[in-house]
Amino acid sequence: MNWNGKDIESFQQQKEYIDTLLMPLAPVSFENDMKEVASQYEFIQLLTMLLEKQFKGRMLLVPPFSYIRKQTEEEKLTALNRWADEVDKAGFKHKFFFTSDSSWKLAEEKINGSLIWVPSVPLEHMEDSYKYSLIEEQAKQFVNIIVHKWQQNLS
Repeated sequence: MNWNGKDIESFQQQKEYIDTLLMPLAPVSFENDMKEVASQYEFIQLLTMLLEKQFKGRMLLVPPFSYIRKQTEEEKLTALNRWADEVDKAGFKHKFFFTSDSSWKLAEEKINGSLIWVPSVPLEHMEDSYKYSLIEEQAKQFVNIIVHKWQQNLS
């Protein structure tokens, strides 16, 4: 389910079946790395949208957690974990945070949820058909990871 009026209405009616939240982590920069972080966001956004389609009815894709890339680890962690606490209060059992920003890997153990780091692929020069084929291949790998995490949390 997506973060829009129609899907949220369905979510509210079927809340007991939707136990997983999917949130892209999106760095923002207006410096020399601006194109790089924009490409990372494009890649992660397409990937998470495809994963949401795969798991429709079990997962809610929310707007990205945006942050200034040069923020300190502590600032980013505090803000993200504040979000994670709200997600817990809303009753989600599983939280998946997708990112192409490798700086999150350094703080992975401090995150209240599952961090999934994906190296981004620059998509701006690809034809749409190839772009979506590539994203679909990536998504297949993460379907298995998500299912595995669900199973781990059952035991």
